[in-house]
Amino acid sequence: MAMTMTQKILAAHVDGVTEVKAGELIEARLDLVLGNDITAPVAIKEMEKMNVSGVFDKDKIALIPDHFTPNKDIKSAEHCKIMREFAHHHEITHYYEVGEMGIEHALLPEKGLTVPGDVIIGADSHTCTYGALGAFSTGVGSTDMAAGMATGKAWFKVPAAIRFNLTGKLNKWVSGKDVILHIIGMIGVDGALYKSMEFVGDGIKNLKMDDRFTISNMAIEAGAKNGIFPVDELALQYVKDHSTKPYTIYEADADAIYDEEYNIDLSTIRPTISFPHLPENTRTIDEIRQEFPNGLNIDQVVIGSCTNGRLDDMRIAAEVLKGHKVAKGMRCIVIPATQKIYLEAMQEGLLKIFVEAGAVVSTPTCGPCLGGFMGILAAGERCVSTTNRNFVGRMGHVDSEIYLASPAVAAASAITGVISCPD
Repeated sequence: MAMTMTQKILAAHVDGVTEVKAGELIEARLDLVLGNDITAPVAIKEMEKMNVSGVFDKDKIALIPDHFTPNKDIKSAEHCKIMREFAHHHEITHYYEVGEMGIEHALLPEKGLTVPGDVIIGADSHTCTYGALGAFSTGVGSTDMAAGMATGKAWFKVPAAIRFNLTGKLNKWVSGKDVILHIIGMIGVDGALYKSMEFVGDGIKNLKMDDRFTISNMAIEAGAKNGIFPVDELALQYVKDHSTKPYTIYEADADAIYDEEYNIDLSTIRPTISFPHLPENTRTIDEIRQEFPNGLNIDQVVIGSCTNGRLDDMRIAAEVLKGHKVAKGMRCIVIPATQKIYLEAMQEGLLKIFVEAGAVVSTPTCGPCLGGFMGILAAGERCVSTTNRNFVGRMGHVDSEIYLASPAVAAASAITGVISCPD
């Protein structure tokens, strides 16, 4: 039976079978189980109820305190303490404390823990990021994380798939963020519900790895079970540079069945912004300029997160901000996603550019993305953010507004005080 790339990976992780089909219930072996300081404490308490003696493999669990760290209050400190003590008790190899940690979905690929052909679950919805490297990765609840840590297995319903055939090359100031916002605007937030978004085509060779991570990261915003890219030379070079883990490359069968197919010419995509309060509510920069000839005023810009806190994102933002100042009355917060990215940005002089422009630079944290800390919005305030969600109250007050955008748009908007693009 013909299978998609995702289906082939899952079939290889099910004992006693050679193929799986869409809609089938399976129990698959896990290569990695991930938790953070919000979800892991819940999973740890659930695991204690299972009365198991230990974890299935201390080398295949990653625990990362990134959402409310450095701890913002007593409650977040207690959560981190639970995870820290669990990690120490079970001798978890991949526990990353403040000072070495980063935003989980940027940190794990950087540490070489995610490679092609893996099956990965994480108690965080944006675990789908690792599909950029040809892995099946998906978010789960804390109870499933607990079962995964205890048994090394998880139940799945095999997803059907949608194929996105990418051609052409992105124009200047257009990036992976614009691609995925364009797609979500096209198919909607439930357009890929419990399906695999599989990206193929000649245009992929023109996408940097950071573009691919961003696109896979936001597959969940279209309702997808996962997003996944084929493993090409660029992906293999990334794996070679970051990992020593063994890996397996899977390719979709030529006659694999897809529920839908879309053809997207990357050269036609314009800088795209998602208006409140759903990621599907997209407009191009041209439409915004026409709708708001005097500009749409904003109060804050956030450049960072698991979606757009990587080095390429820092470089783009710095290129736009260099020689300029953040608009009077504006707040601009820049958050490199990992300590390594922070250090590289420092060595390249990017942090100096940010500070001289009037931005603040934070230690790695998810803080503002989920309305935790480091950039909470008051009533009536608007924020252009490179994060992934703009639901009501996501970054603060329920009467605030979030506009999702690329680093280029975010940086340009910080300079002008209105939603803008460098072109």
